[in-house]
Amino acid sequence: MTKHSIKPFSQDLTDWINGKQPKTLESLINVFNEKSFAILLFLLLALPALPIPTGGLTHITEIIAMFVALQLIIGRKTIWLPKSWKKRDISSIVKGKAASKLISFIQWFEKYSRQRLGWILNNPLSLSLLGIVVLTYTVAAFSAPPFSGLDTLPALGVVIISLGLILEDFIVTLVGIIAGAVGIGLVLAAGAALYSGFTHYF
Repeated sequence: MTKHSIKPFSQDLTDWINGKQPKTLESLINVFNEKSFAILLFLLLALPALPIPTGGLTHITEIIAMFVALQLIIGRKTIWLPKSWKKRDISSIVKGKAASKLISFIQWFEKYSRQRLGWILNNPLSLSLLGIVVLTYTVAAFSAPPFSGLDTLPALGVVIISLGLILEDFIVTLVGIIAGAVGIGLVLAAGAALYSGFTHYF
């Protein structure tokens, strides 16, 4: 994955958000062609990673993210999505408070990030392995008990992994892997506690 612009990603994303084009997955893929896998995963998991009400929209974005991760695993160079998914409006993710939080989050990482061990992230095998990690974390976020907030850390792990790919910084990607792993641990612990409580009373 090579840089598609000399501008920072936060500025590229801001330009797209403020542009006149439709805020659809298809528009996003067309504009960020070279980094579309990472950017799409970043935005799809940004919603469950943010501590804001989503009205059940997160399950839809997580399902699409799983489909994208599967394509990353098998080594596709371009993203294929059903027409109805391509036309899906994602303005709820990239407008208002959610957008400002995302841009601030990206800018914080850009401030401290630099290209470190980017060759690891450009390797097809590495990308497939990261696809497996992303799929695992997304399934964990999807499976987290509703209204528990436990989907936040696995989703945040995917967001940071994706940002590491965009910035070509392996250290950032590693931070995302650790954050997601901690999140999965919490989801499993909560599931075990619920099961234990259920069997105790029934």
